[in-house]
Amino acid sequence: MSQILTVSETILEPIHPVGIFPTADIESNEPELESSLHLHQIFLLISCLEFLWRERNDYFAAGNLSIYFKPEPNQAPEFRGPDFFVVLGVEKQERKSWVVYHEGGIYPHVIVEILSDSTAKVDRTKKKLLYQNIFRTPNYFWFDPYTLEFQGFHLVAGEYVALELNERGHLWSRELQLFLGIHEGKLRYFTPTGDLVPTTEEAWRQEQGRANRETQRAEMAIAQTEKLAAKLRELNIDPEQI
Repeated sequence: MSQILTVSETILEPIHPVGIFPTADIESNEPELESSLHLHQIFLLISCLEFLWRERNDYFAAGNLSIYFKPEPNQAPEFRGPDFFVVLGVEKQERKSWVVYHEGGIYPHVIVEILSDSTAKVDRTKKKLLYQNIFRTPNYFWFDPYTLEFQGFHLVAGEYVALELNERGHLWSRELQLFLGIHEGKLRYFTPTGDLVPTTEEAWRQEQGRANRETQRAEMAIAQTEKLAAKLRELNIDPEQI
């Protein structure tokens, strides 16, 4: 006699297997940079921001690093790799990549693409639409290190609106609370008052220059004092008694 199972006793096989989603620890999958000029520009953007924000621990800035989004079960998630991006309001720590779905769904607040002959068309079209419609990144900039083409956008009602250059030729990033502009052929940051945000080397040179000027002023003051003392002695006046 065959055994009859009730509904509650029946072993049901799942129609679809449970999906395995990618972990947060994913290696970046970006190609090599176009040139040493691109590398230097990206390093400038990262290092100057880190120097300026050296007391802060609430952001993540990276260059040529994959951003993983839209995970699909049992397969690699979609990803894109901006040349430079900044995420605000997150813990500053080392990451192999930026995995949106393991970072609370947070996308970059600022993205900069460094144009090249092979990427310029995509950066101006497909990537712009991706950053506007999917990433919803508030500030998007691109810069060509050869032609010095520079343009920026901010998100208004879900669409990118071109930023207008100020009298210095700089564009304002509301997210960074800094201007971006071209200085000596490189894309650099400027403070709200228009001062160049220095590299560590530039800051050291500025400090050395200030120290040297202070030393020169002190030496001049000593020399003038000694000259006055000598003049008083010629007049038979003891400068120590004055």
